[in-house]
Amino acid sequence: MTVRLYNGMKSIDLTGKSSGLNEQIAKEQFVIFMSNLLKGNADEKITIIMRMISKTEGPVKGKQIQEFTEDLIMSVVHVLNYRKELKGWNLENTRDSASGVKALASQLLSELKLADGTKPVGPQLVETNFDQSVIEDWVYRVPQISIFLSVIIRQGLHVLHSLTDQTKDILNLVPGCKGIKGRGLVSLFDIPSIIYINSYLPAELQHKWQLLFSSRLHGESFSQLCAHIVNKGPCIIILKDLDGYIFGGFASHSWEVKPQFQGDNRCFLFSVFPSLAVYTYTAYNDHYMYLNHGQQTMPNGLGMGGQHEYFGLWIDSDYGKGHSKAKPRCTTYNSPQLSAKEDFTLDAMEVWAVGDLPESAGKKGKKSILDADPEAQALLEMTGKSRQSDGLRETIEEDDEDDN
Repeated sequence: MTVRLYNGMKSIDLTGKSSGLNEQIAKEQFVIFMSNLLKGNADEKITIIMRMISKTEGPVKGKQIQEFTEDLIMSVVHVLNYRKELKGWNLENTRDSASGVKALASQLLSELKLADGTKPVGPQLVETNFDQSVIEDWVYRVPQISIFLSVIIRQGLHVLHSLTDQTKDILNLVPGCKGIKGRGLVSLFDIPSIIYINSYLPAELQHKWQLLFSSRLHGESFSQLCAHIVNKGPCIIILKDLDGYIFGGFASHSWEVKPQFQGDNRCFLFSVFPSLAVYTYTAYNDHYMYLNHGQQTMPNGLGMGGQHEYFGLWIDSDYGKGHSKAKPRCTTYNSPQLSAKEDFTLDAMEVWAVGDLPESAGKKGKKSILDADPEAQALLEMTGKSRQSDGLRETIEEDDEDDN
């Protein structure tokens, strides 16, 4: 990325001044480069970006754009880590960022669109030539490119980094991380996927994520899962199946145990690995989120999208089993099958509260999922079984925002 920045600066033509064989960057070139990238119009910005992609003028190949995009994302992760701006996340408590960099780059590149509207994919993308107008359209439609360049300049080069009114785009690029410090847990998320998925959350929820549940910390139990996520406000669920696929969903409302669908059209499903993508609502139905437990007449488990017995994402109350059914697509979110196999076995799962927790969430003595269902409680007592969630209620403690 250093070489790309240099090429971008050298591309600034100082009219009337000849740099000759001088390889140094003139002060005027540096100032104009920063000004154009941070505040310039589309023409000024795209001319520099084209030179950062390729030193030579003219169309650029998809492979060059791919290399630039991966370099850009990798540099953002490096800069934020070096400047201690990851807000409690770090390269040790998250998945390896290398695959995340490639996945995010692939997702951003999928938005490249030729003049006739076609989107080259796979090997075709790598070999396709793209002219400046196509790159300009791409940068305009994919805000991450400009935001990432701004991060590298402001945080990496420390240019205008202290002007808070000019850094609103990058203020919540990475959410604050709480609940993971000192627990020896490596999240299912990587830094690039955190950045990408956070950008799809409502603006008021982007500033903080707090761990509510981890199967590796709290055990593999549906009762434990429910006890940790009910009435905790909006949250993100992420899970990994035994085939290594990583996917999940955003719930816009507090989870409640009831035999009806809940939530609203801000909910979405997503995939992290092997591909990174977000799938938003289609307006086909309102089956956004569902959580039920202890009933004989309705499905018991946690689901998002689709319909009963055919969810876009389903975790059965018989913990460890799940499905992701979409032939060809989930009706609610237009998502494909997210897991490797339609019926999958769960390997690990996390739930993160996003934004500020509801005031009631941290109070002691909070209700069990069975408190909301006296019939299920009575059935347990009749059969002589104890309530598994008794004694498992814990007060949510917010650790100080972790230092990197």
